[in-house]
Amino acid sequence: MTVPATPADGPVPAAPVDLRAEVRRAVQALHEPARPGGAMTSDLSIDEELLLHSIGWEPVELVAGVSLFSVPMGVWNWGQGEIASASSAFAQAFEAASGRLHRQCARAGGHGVVGVHLDRVVGRHHVDISLLGTAVRPVGAARVDDARVFLSDLSARDFTLLEAAGWRALGLAVGASFVNAPRRSIGTTLQQKSQNVELTNFTEAMYTAREAAMERMQASAIRMGGTGVVGVQVTEGPMDFAGHAVGFVASGTVVTLAGDAHRTLSPTMVLPLDDPVVAFDVTSLRGG
Repeated sequence: MTVPATPADGPVPAAPVDLRAEVRRAVQALHEPARPGGAMTSDLSIDEELLLHSIGWEPVELVAGVSLFSVPMGVWNWGQGEIASASSAFAQAFEAASGRLHRQCARAGGHGVVGVHLDRVVGRHHVDISLLGTAVRPVGAARVDDARVFLSDLSARDFTLLEAAGWRALGLAVGASFVNAPRRSIGTTLQQKSQNVELTNFTEAMYTAREAAMERMQASAIRMGGTGVVGVQVTEGPMDFAGHAVGFVASGTVVTLAGDAHRTLSPTMVLPLDDPVVAFDVTSLRGG
């Protein structure tokens, strides 16, 4: 065995790192497509990744899209009916964020994004939309352009069931509406101050916001050519910073039949043998 000689004056110092060159390489890597067989990042669980492989799909990369749109000052304080500028800001922010998610997924080599987390912040002066999910594709499939990429907030497990049953995810549909609740007159406010009465101004505003948001979500699904929206999630209620404004946001995955007919799945019962949750304390069985 040959032992390398050690310099008499100690180890050779490492060459200095060119930080500028390293930063340039890191930035350039963000614009390069993912290489087949390269490293993969995913927020999916182990069983979800295995389920994807069971139907011939694979995770590719963790992708994101973000957008912030401003809301004009003063729109939350006074008015009647829908706050059009706030609803429009939400729609534009979601469109911009989803467009970036489409492009990032296509650049990574994915055909769609599953498990999309939709984080939304509606503030006094801005709307913040953040989308995060895992890009997936059929194993060995060729690249597609961003116009053919689908988005889905279904988990990888639900996406697998959807594909196995003959359905296909088309995209993520979202509808949002923000409405001013008319203020009561001073006389009505004083008269009802000590009574249990329905605040009809807020009830009617909530119904108005809900109807508009659901119609917008359904219209988005129709534009995608879908036959339904599944996994719909809604967020509703008054704005923390505006005492006389309410909001309603609905989102879900647009689906359609991939073939001629739905395929029936045979359920399989799984009986776990572990008991991770302690149902009761044994000492509680003793008489006190």
